Amino acid sequence: MQPIAQRAMSPDIIRKIDDCGIIAVLVIDELKHAVPVAQALLKGGIDAIELTLRTPVAMEAARLIKKEVPEINLGFGTVLTVDQVKAVADLGADFAVAPGCNPKVIAEAYKQGLSFAPGIMTPSDIEIAVEQGCRVLKYFPAETSGGMEHLTNMVAPYQYLGLTFIPLGGCNIHNAPSYLESSLITAIGGSWVAKRPLIQAEDWDTITANAREIRALITKIRK
Repeated sequence: MQPIAQRAMSPDIIRKIDDCGIIAVLVIDELKHAVPVAQALLKGGIDAIELTLRTPVAMEAARLIKKEVPEINLGFGTVLTVDQVKAVADLGADFAVAPGCNPKVIAEAYKQGLSFAPGIMTPSDIEIAVEQGCRVLKYFPAETSGGMEHLTNMVAPYQYLGLTFIPLGGCNIHNAPSYLESSLITAIGGSWVAKRPLIQAEDWDTITANAREIRALITKIRK
């Protein structure tokens, strides 16, 4: 297998995600929380988010964030279908990710010009993603799959392809260094920075504090 040119994620988005080092994963239940949580994260130094398509207000929340907090690199998660790809692309999403590796979804993302990272957990997943032209992959669920040890061993045969990964699922401030210290990782993803209950409680100060904490850790590790 020869190295395949990256086609599924734009170099500009890759750079922005890598520069941030973390993607905050959000579940927003009420539209009124969309802008404040984005502002709280930005205040703490996080400008990349993954807004999950798990609530009825997700799409409208994204529209508000795009309009009111344009500094945010807005991504969507739990993108499972071709129709969802079309919808988030039409909205102007900067990128999208999926928990699994569906060739039809990847192909539609490419067709729509949407930067996309499919989910992988096995060597077969990686080979499907690479065949589709993907170079940035979501490693999910990271911790229950064996964490960084599993990823390092699994990727060894493919490392010459220049793949990088976004681990999600069980990442937190305590295990973040094990991922961020690896050259395989472009950014970690995590919901702990802005947990659903924190958003529901409108605890913007805690969310900003959590963002600053992981931002300081990323800066320390990647200086």
